[in-house]
Amino acid sequence: MPAKERIQTEGAPAAIGPYSQAIRVGDFIFTAGQTGLDPQTGALAEGGISEQTRRVLENLRAVLSAAGCSFDDVIKTTVFLTDMANFSTLNEIYSEYFNADPPPARSTVQV
Repeated sequence: MPAKERIQTEGAPAAIGPYSQAIRVGDFIFTAGQTGLDPQTGALAEGGISEQTRRVLENLRAVLSAAGCSFDDVIKTTVFLTDMANFSTLNEIYSEYFNADPPPARSTVQV
């Protein structure tokens, strides 16, 4: 098995437990889930679903960049929403970040 390499950046919230922001194994990068926390303040992005979605995606962009990747390299995402009523807002913002053709496969669930 190829060696594991930790990927980390100050551009995303630091891991607060025994996990990594991302791990590279061979040609694959596995990212940890992101929340709407601002990495500079540690506070949740103010304003609601739009601001928090953008913060999540900016955090993910920072992790991908630290790994030498971009959104165009992503092949699968998983999205957790607390309210499916926010699905259309999520899609609108998500499509600004994931605009390659084809887009990644995605699972979206309410938690």
